[in-house]
Amino acid sequence: MKPGIEPKKLIHSNQMQVIIQRLAYQLFENYEHCSECAIIGLQPRGTILARRIHSFLGSISDNFKIPYGDLDTTFYRDDFRRKNEPILPYTNNIDFLIENKRVILIDDVLFTGRSVRAAMDALTAYGRPAKVELMVLIDRRFSRELPIEPDYTGLEVDTRAYDKVKVEWTEKHGEDCVWLLRQEEK
Repeated sequence: MKPGIEPKKLIHSNQMQVIIQRLAYQLFENYEHCSECAIIGLQPRGTILARRIHSFLGSISDNFKIPYGDLDTTFYRDDFRRKNEPILPYTNNIDFLIENKRVILIDDVLFTGRSVRAAMDALTAYGRPAKVELMVLIDRRFSRELPIEPDYTGLEVDTRAYDKVKVEWTEKHGEDCVWLLRQEEK
C-alpha cells in the first residue's frame, strides 16, 4: 500500500458482537419452528461467522436445533483452473442431506457473487434444497458480477473494485474487526 493510504476500521469488536447477534435473531424470527432448515458456512472465511451464528442460536433457545455444516467450493469455482499454483481444497463437513431443506449459506464478504454461485453448485452434492438464502457479514454492493443479493446483511459497504475488505476474527487474528484497505487505482 502506498504511503498516505491508511486502512479504515469499519467494524470494531463490540460492533461485531451486536451485528452477529442481530443476524442470529433475524434467523430465529424466520425459522424458530423450522425443522427442515440447515446452516452452512462457506470455507474458508464464512465458517467462523456461521459457527458463531449457529452457537448463538443454540444459546437463546434449547428447542432451536438446526444442522450445521462447512462447505468447500474450490472445485466448483469458475477460476480454479486459472491459477498458476495448485489449489488446496478445504474439508467439507456436512453429515446430512439438504433435500427439501431451507438452507442458509453464510459467508463473510459478498463481492462479485462468484463464491456464492460456486456454493450453490456444490450444494447439489447433498440434495436439492427447497430454498437457499444468503447471509453475509459485509455486502460490497458495487462490482457484483452475478445477480446475487444477500437475504441477511450485517453491513453494506460501498467500495471501489480495487479496494479490499478484510475481516479479522479473534480465533485467527486476536480481535474481531473489519478493515477497509484502500488501494491505488490500477
